[in-house]
Amino acid sequence: MRFSIASSLLLLASAASAASSWGFSDAKVSVGTKSGDQATEKFTTTDRVKNAVAFGHKDTLKLSLTLKEGSKAKRPHQAFLVLKESSGLEAPFPLTLKATGAGAVEITHKDIPIQLLQSETPLEASLVIGSFGTSAGYASPVFDIDVVLDPNAPVVKPAPAIRYGKLNEIHHIFKPDAKSPPKVISAFFALAVLATIPAVFVGWAMLGGNVDHLQKALSTAPVSHAVFFGSIMAMEGVFFLYYTTWKLLDTLPFMLAIGGVAFLSGTKALGEVQSRRLAGER
Repeated sequence: MRFSIASSLLLLASAASAASSWGFSDAKVSVGTKSGDQATEKFTTTDRVKNAVAFGHKDTLKLSLTLKEGSKAKRPHQAFLVLKESSGLEAPFPLTLKATGAGAVEITHKDIPIQLLQSETPLEASLVIGSFGTSAGYASPVFDIDVVLDPNAPVVKPAPAIRYGKLNEIHHIFKPDAKSPPKVISAFFALAVLATIPAVFVGWAMLGGNVDHLQKALSTAPVSHAVFFGSIMAMEGVFFLYYTTWKLLDTLPFMLAIGGVAFLSGTKALGEVQSRRLAGER
């Protein structure tokens, strides 16, 4: 809010030599409540309002005028009412514009930044008009505003401005590593799993499973069956180590290696089983 909108727009608008310039007519500013009396002051491009306009905390400030390019009423690209206090802080308020060139803006205390409301000197109100083309813009003070605050309202202090600099050191607190449950609980569930093994053998017998072909299977493909069974047991051992001591990054390489061995050996072992099934031996 430290940059000057008025000076920036005026500089851009007057960069080219202008055949005509922007201005206004029928300008007036009124201050008062919507239901009460309103004090109205008129001004022109050459004569500003002499006395500061009193702006109470319940009042609404209304500005209306007709914008012109040369002598023709026209809508510019942009028009602002800029309020400025003695330190240089500014607050722009864009005018509502119509195609006929009519422009207006309404301001209340809640629309004005707190830094400007608490100014000890009257605010300077400037009108800024600019547009495309070669016409020179307009930027000039038109009246002053004497802000009258509510005496019963508490004094509001503006929030301090953000300043970038060295901050206090940040100490990260990480969550502790996950811990395994107590050994008693682990032993209980391990025994519960082992207790289901007899049920597995009973179901195997009911489905027609037998061990009569074990000797033939081992004699036909001893390596495949042995490695496949060993890979299954090794995978169970990896799961046990992961549950007790290993971490995920320690476990994944072994799981990938054992999984590859189980896939290759299982393919050979299941191929041997399929050959006996096709021969009608199962």
